[in-house]
Amino acid sequence: MAVWLLFAVLSCVLLPDPVFGITRHYTLEIKMHNVTRLCHTKSLVSVNGQFPGPKLIAREGDQLLIKVVNHVPNNISIHWHGIRQLRSGWADGPAYITQCPIQTGQSYVYNYTIVGQRGTLFYHAHISWLRATVYGPIIILPKRGAPYPFPQPHKEVPMIFGEWFNADPEAIIRQATKTGGGPNVSDAYTINGLPGPLYNCSAKDTFRLRVKPGKTYLLRLINAALNDELFFSIANHTVTVVEADAIYVKPFETDTVLIAPGQTTNLLLKTKPSYPSASFLMTARPYATGQGTFDNSTVAGVLEYEQPKHARRSSIKNLPLFTPVLPALNDTNFAAKFSNKLRSLNSKRFPANVPLKVDRKFFFTVGLGTTPCNHKNNQTCQGPTNTTMFAASISNISFTMPTKALLQSHYSGQSNGVYSPNFPWNPVVPFNYTGTPPNNTMVSTGTNVMVLRYNTSVELVMQDTSILGAESHPLHLHGFNFFVVGQGFGNFDPNKDPKNFNLVDPIERNTVGVPSGGWAAIRFLADNPGVWFMHCHLEVHTSWGLRMAWLVLDGDKPDQKLRPPPADLPKC
Repeated sequence: MAVWLLFAVLSCVLLPDPVFGITRHYTLEIKMHNVTRLCHTKSLVSVNGQFPGPKLIAREGDQLLIKVVNHVPNNISIHWHGIRQLRSGWADGPAYITQCPIQTGQSYVYNYTIVGQRGTLFYHAHISWLRATVYGPIIILPKRGAPYPFPQPHKEVPMIFGEWFNADPEAIIRQATKTGGGPNVSDAYTINGLPGPLYNCSAKDTFRLRVKPGKTYLLRLINAALNDELFFSIANHTVTVVEADAIYVKPFETDTVLIAPGQTTNLLLKTKPSYPSASFLMTARPYATGQGTFDNSTVAGVLEYEQPKHARRSSIKNLPLFTPVLPALNDTNFAAKFSNKLRSLNSKRFPANVPLKVDRKFFFTVGLGTTPCNHKNNQTCQGPTNTTMFAASISNISFTMPTKALLQSHYSGQSNGVYSPNFPWNPVVPFNYTGTPPNNTMVSTGTNVMVLRYNTSVELVMQDTSILGAESHPLHLHGFNFFVVGQGFGNFDPNKDPKNFNLVDPIERNTVGVPSGGWAAIRFLADNPGVWFMHCHLEVHTSWGLRMAWLVLDGDKPDQKLRPPPADLPKC
């Protein structure tokens, strides 16, 4: 009896309590391996020899210890996109922001706990354009015993969109940076790494979703594409949107979804009650608003129904194949209507804690611009003119990547010469942002950060500009979720527009599409000490400088301070 009691006591002390989560260990080996798509074989950077990378599964409350080992010639860092990283900024992943990259032959253990989050997120490389092939799903299940706030699905299926380049994406961005022109576009879009039957030589490389009639499936959509927002639809089926960016939303039905790079969307697919004697294409193609070139192609997967056991076996090839109708490539009206349907669940269990009192109001412009050619010997550029190169900026500052990690520089008190803590609250030179663009399109450059005291409540309006053409920009903020309290077209009016802000059930997310020729207003509480990157998730715009960082200072209490750096933090 005494032995049994001792065992019971030790079990309570030593075994992880499911309420608080368990510790999960993963190892991600970054390796080169050969992959063939579109009849083109190339060696690419991948995770554990898989493309896309393996699925990581955890529960809310779990601690993750993920060892990343770099076996490739490139430097590498991994970002756990959408994970809050409360007081664990050393594990966030963007190279030269929160860490120096992991060099060839080195490793680093990303150590973080999932606090108050459940749903679909993803991981990806966060240095140069390596995320073109280094990405994979993160599935965060609710705490054990906690149900979904929607019907329990029969099966859950991750569907991750990507882009395939026959050429090396690193060579593409190197060339574009050198010439000042727009980078070459991808050769195909993919679903779970497969381009599908609408591309040459790709019928065998098709994602097939096999379903049973009368069942509900949870589709976990992730847009890991480098440079394109995507429309997605399944022929002859409607879906119910139940989650965005790992936040439950008020369910709504739709036949088409819009998903920007960096965003995730969970859909309930209720299959037809009986065998339909047909198959159905699931297609995605770009929502494109800019003036630059883009990959105007369509990826397709196939939704196939399981045939009844006693039915005559007919070949799937002989069944009718239905194709969905997607919105026009530049259907900004659909984009606006779709975003307005997204609302937080705002229930007792899942409240929308939008800050009602605002301490700091900021107004940033986001858009394109130019820098002078830096070529010697009077060589011309391939930018908007032969004397300029493409650039992008936030509030006309094109962010220069440092050579030392910002977080380390801040933590060690050695920030002089690394970054400037004076990012402007408003544009230095106001203009008619969505009207006729100014004659001078040149941007300034710098490594500027915005400093916030701990627990500051922030309202930020991000305004698109018409310089080199209005364009939708999916802005991603590391380290926080934010509430999208308002969106609109034209120039933001600080006297009129705030009256229409939604402060009751605004969507909470980590990546928002700033509308083409419009603005988006977000609110968040700066309750996470550290240095947090904010950038456009169109990789070409990030490369051109559409990025900045927020520095949130420590609070007074021990649990409001950034933890010390781990011993194996990579060195520059």
